[in-house]
Amino acid sequence: MKQIIQNLKTGETALEDIPVPKPGHGQLLIKTSHSLVSLGTERMLVEFSKANLIQKAKQQPDKVKQVLDKIKSDGLLPTLENVFKRLEEPLPLGYCNVGKVVEIGKGVTGFSVGDVVASNGKHAEYVSVAENLVAKVPEEVSREEAAFTVIGSISLQGIRLCKPTFGETIVVYGLGLLGLIAVQMLMANGCDVIGIDIDESKCALAKKWGARVINPNDGDDPVKTVMDITGMGADGVIITASAKNHDIVSNAAKMSRKRGRIVLVGVIGLNLNRAEFYEKELTFQVSCSYGPGRYDDDYEKKGIDYPLPFVRWTEKRNFEAILGAIKKGSINVKDLISEVVELKDYQNIYSAMGRSGSIASILKYSAEQEELDKKNNTVVLGNGSFLGAKAVTAFIGAGNFTKMTMLPALKDSGAKFKYIASSGGVSGTALAKKYGFTHSTTDYANILEDKEVDTVFITTRHNSHTKFVNEAINAGKHVFVEKPLAINIEQLNSVIENYQSVVDKQGHPTLMVGFNRRFSPHSRAIKKAIGDNMGPINIVATMNAGFIPPQVWVHDLEIGGGRIIGEACHYMDLCTYFTGSAITSVCMNSMGVDTDESTDNASILLKFENGSNAVINYFANGSKAYSKERFEVFSQERVFILDNFRTTEAFGVKGFKNIKTRINKGHKEQFHTYIQKIKEGGEPLIPLNEIVNVTKASFAALQSLKEKKWIDID
Repeated sequence: MKQIIQNLKTGETALEDIPVPKPGHGQLLIKTSHSLVSLGTERMLVEFSKANLIQKAKQQPDKVKQVLDKIKSDGLLPTLENVFKRLEEPLPLGYCNVGKVVEIGKGVTGFSVGDVVASNGKHAEYVSVAENLVAKVPEEVSREEAAFTVIGSISLQGIRLCKPTFGETIVVYGLGLLGLIAVQMLMANGCDVIGIDIDESKCALAKKWGARVINPNDGDDPVKTVMDITGMGADGVIITASAKNHDIVSNAAKMSRKRGRIVLVGVIGLNLNRAEFYEKELTFQVSCSYGPGRYDDDYEKKGIDYPLPFVRWTEKRNFEAILGAIKKGSINVKDLISEVVELKDYQNIYSAMGRSGSIASILKYSAEQEELDKKNNTVVLGNGSFLGAKAVTAFIGAGNFTKMTMLPALKDSGAKFKYIASSGGVSGTALAKKYGFTHSTTDYANILEDKEVDTVFITTRHNSHTKFVNEAINAGKHVFVEKPLAINIEQLNSVIENYQSVVDKQGHPTLMVGFNRRFSPHSRAIKKAIGDNMGPINIVATMNAGFIPPQVWVHDLEIGGGRIIGEACHYMDLCTYFTGSAITSVCMNSMGVDTDESTDNASILLKFENGSNAVINYFANGSKAYSKERFEVFSQERVFILDNFRTTEAFGVKGFKNIKTRINKGHKEQFHTYIQKIKEGGEPLIPLNEIVNVTKASFAALQSLKEKKWIDID
């Protein structure tokens, strides 16, 4: 299928071949007929991508601070590499989509194949959208009109926050698409509306619908004119403009009556003058997109609706309200359409987005209904033949870790890249092109069925690791799964049983977990120096993990398993490597008064079979400017200090040469050795019993926190 993609690095807006997405649980697959181009939001993204690096930095000062902190902890070159990789990430454009439902995912109710719907899908021939972001289009509403549903809900949410009442005077500051829709809704609500804009054609439309208009280019002073019209100031001001200066918010305050309401829907400078707000006791609020539910994973991804008696208007119910208003004629969107352009001619819109007078552009898609099958879920990018080759690899997952770490480390390893699977197809296709994969797919079953593929890398969210591991093993593939192997004991037991069953029958699939730190030259040097028969040792390990907001999926025990299971397991494995012994008991204590299994501020004590001890301090409340990782190993009057995998020092160790490198956590060494093992055979890089022991230890840490005692490991 075709999809419009923005390149943030080069500034290019392109129509790319992308595999058709598969609808996941709670999602609908929609064949697009029309989509609306947001000439405000999308123009900002296009202009940002065309800016040079310095201009981009000026537009995102908060990101600059993050970069500077990362330079302090990780070094200049690794940080710059990270920045450039992120700029290479493709950005799908669009969020106002109309089409017909062609497939329904599991768990979806209230929709049928053939329904005409509006959603926040992208500019793509097919989109997969969660059911709470989809609304049915009434028969009386044309598809071109329905394309205004989502952007109309943005205006509607701003109005709801302003709480206008019948007879009040509301100023709409900015008469672009959002503003003109807001004008009509406010008029329908019985308000006196004053519109402000410098575009005469947009002012004329607002005036046609009954609003009073002010055009500063005609010499009218917005503040003085509003005060003259109202005598006391506006009851509310809804700012729908897009501007970098701070004059608009100042004018909004000056033209408001005492205790007036100001709501920001657009994007403007926000240097607020305290006196202007203080003297009138003004309220100021920023509107969040389509309404309640936005950016809430429980609502948008899991399909958990807010109860109507308590949250009357959610984003989906706002969608339905806009469609109802269009149906009744309360909102006229036909007059807002500047042009309707075929998808193939998309550059007619994007090459001239800043032209004056244009309000809304509609993209029209082919009406031909193609028969969907597995071919549509895969894009073939190369013609390489892998018959008889070893280490023919495929990736299930194309997220940040795959892009930023794994694929760069696998370069020149001897692996032959065939497939990369991603849920939406955009990120997977971009990575496939960059690293020479011959296929990009949205259906991982194609990987498992391909007899040429002998090695599968799994880099999806943690709760799906076990499912993909078991399916890949059953398909006879060697499996490399990013940590953790499992997020609970039931998942772990299923992997152990399944793996043993397959090995007993076939004898060859290998299972590897991405415990890369033991492969770092820093770790290897310490291990070599302390030897294999060193007796008990002490280890103090500190992970300055950094703060992650609580709503991020890694904290969700059902999805990410929490950061102890998901990341502290790395340290448990490295301690196992250094001691050469299995973990026998675990005790964990967390920061704070209340015990919380999703904690990311905890100290973990480990006892080993050979008498060694380790303490792992996993903290998320430290400064990012400080080193992220530190290991101190104490053995036979010797001390080894590994700092952030950049430097390693030894004290009391004759002949040990201190090590200084760029940050090297062992990814490249791990992957190159792994691919070599796949080709040549031999013992696994990490014995399965060690992988299982470390995984159980991570579970035991949470059990210890909950039960407030030491937990022994089988």
